[in-house]
Amino acid sequence: MQNIFNFSAGPAMLPQEVMQQAQEELINWQGLGTSVMEVSHRGKPFIEVAEQAEADLRELLQIPANYTVLFMHGGGRAQFSAVPLNITKSSDLSQHLVTGQWSVGAEEEAQKFCRSSIVAKSKEIEGKMYVPKQDEWSIAEEPGYFHYCTNETVDGIEIDWVPKSQSGKVPIVADMSSNILSKPLNIEDFGIIYAGAQKNIGPSGLSVVIVRNDLIGFARKDTPAIFNYQLQAASGSMYNTPPTFSWYLAGLVFKWLKAQGGLTEIARVNQQKSQVLYKQIDATGFYSNNVHNEYRSKMNVTFKLSDESLNEVFLKQAESNGLVALKGHRAVGGMRASIYNAMPLAGAQALADFMKEFERKNG
Repeated sequence: MQNIFNFSAGPAMLPQEVMQQAQEELINWQGLGTSVMEVSHRGKPFIEVAEQAEADLRELLQIPANYTVLFMHGGGRAQFSAVPLNITKSSDLSQHLVTGQWSVGAEEEAQKFCRSSIVAKSKEIEGKMYVPKQDEWSIAEEPGYFHYCTNETVDGIEIDWVPKSQSGKVPIVADMSSNILSKPLNIEDFGIIYAGAQKNIGPSGLSVVIVRNDLIGFARKDTPAIFNYQLQAASGSMYNTPPTFSWYLAGLVFKWLKAQGGLTEIARVNQQKSQVLYKQIDATGFYSNNVHNEYRSKMNVTFKLSDESLNEVFLKQAESNGLVALKGHRAVGGMRASIYNAMPLAGAQALADFMKEFERKNG
């Protein structure tokens, strides 16, 4: 079988070692003669899986004791609603830094539950997308929260700095669906971090929420029970039947990350992968990327061909070389190479080599 490098933006590739272990355990997990999908989520074997997954995640991200970790249904979009339902009144203000489609979605959803404002937007300067630094805007010191997306998968924009409330009283909420676990974090910079699983954690259908304890217990009466942080925290994320297979696979991914050397080592490799691709993009004018260097994503490398009539030829030849899922999002076109944690350096290098050869033949 040809070696395939899957650049899908999500659901994305999982580490090969994780998939092999899951395959081996699929019909006889822990010698029980059943799959992990077929056992009770309240039984001792799965409780141990759940507890170990949380412990490993806490170790990887150095999550302090005054933060609760929740494993919830619904992916990142569910949290667009869950956050305001859990921590605001209808009169409170949600403030948003808008840098792409996901932060747009979060702001539009927040409008349903509280007042909402956009404090700043990404903008184009001399053909490159740029995110205004916080000295160009400010967070209003009002009850509510401030929200931003740390990495925009569609637009290829990543923010490496953390916005801050001057008083420290406005919770900073971050959608980290596409770059969580890609580098070390200071969890205490945030009130809430949430992430859909299908990029760097595991299969789709699961979301991980890291919430500071003083923000729990304020859910509105009409908050659906499965999205109520207090109910989920009190029941160990098992108020309802959780997505057990996704949780199990997430636990395997956490163990794999630890075996790779943790997030410091993962960040080093991720930097290498993105540099390999951006170097090829910048080598000549045949390819281009429209994001300012400071905000270029290390997870989703977007680029266009100078002659877009070659797009379909590029994609077809890439696929024949084992480089799949490179078509850009329909909203922006072009190409997108998603190089999450599971993508090896060899995959990024293979794509860069193909791009160089394609240019040689078609430039």
